[in-house]
Parts: sequence; structure tokens; C-alpha cells
Amino acid sequence: MTHHSDQTQVWDLIDDIKFAMLVTHDGEGDQLRARPMHAHGERDEDAIYFLTDRRHHKDDEININDNVCITFADNSSMRYVSVTGTATVVDDRAKVVDLWEPSNKAFWDSENDPNIRVLRVRPSMAEFWASPGKIVTTVKMAAAALTGTKPDLGVNKKVVL
Repeated sequence: MTHHSDQTQVWDLIDDIKFAMLVTHDGEGDQLRARPMHAHGERDEDAIYFLTDRRHHKDDEININDNVCITFADNSSMRYVSVTGTATVVDDRAKVVDLWEPSNKAFWDSENDPNIRVLRVRPSMAEFWASPGKIVTTVKMAAAALTGTKPDLGVNKKVVL
């Protein structure tokens, strides 16, 4: 696999999985805090976007320490990606409209809610794990246990973004 295809695989995983745990520093003794969020990967912009609410303190945490980690997990296919980068929170009404989906009504009445902010992450590094799937992996692990060999469980790579 070339470097370019590794980057493509990272972006494809982000697009496929969509939901992630966003990890920030909470500002109180530099504790880490994770929460699930809907990610919008924009590979052409080299950014991962989230809609967030200014009342939920992520912007305060990011102002103190803009280093974040985003983890994506597709357990059914045994595919995972972890992305590190820097985050900013912006009041970009056009981007809010661009990212708005009907499911966001669970959190806000409309895309015009003045509390909505755009959290933008500029990724710098990623690591991904992609296996051939749960059934194949289980069979390979069983065969390895019987033969005393190490199983080939798929691809694991670190990628500069």
C-alpha cells in the first residue's frame, strides 16, 4: 500500500463509520474527556467537522488545549481508526447549514439556533486497523491457536495526514 492509499483508507473509514468519540482535555488538571459525536469528514478540506453547542463547554476546553483525539469503531467489521489533530470552534452559519441533517433536531430546533457552533479538527496523524471481518478473523485466530502460529488479522498502519 502506498502512502496515498493509506490516507485514502483513513478518510474512507471516517466516511463509513461516521460516529466517533471526541476526546478533549477538560482544563481541570488536564483530564481527558470523551463524548460521542457525529463526524463529517471533508477530505478535500483536510478537516473533520462536528456540530456542537456552545453551552456544552467543548469550546472552553479547546481554547485551553486544542489537541484532540477522535476514535472511530466499527466493531461488526472489526475496523477502527484513531485520529489526532488540532481543533477550533467557529461560529460559521454557512457551514452549520451545510452540515445540518434532520437528525440534528434531537438537539436543536433548527439550523438557525444561535447556540450551534462548528467544531473543526485539522488531522495530523491517524492509525487504523482493518481486518477481513469478524468471522474470518475468528477462524484465523482459531487456526493460529491450533497450529501455534501468529494469525494475519489484517492491516494496522500509522499515517501522516
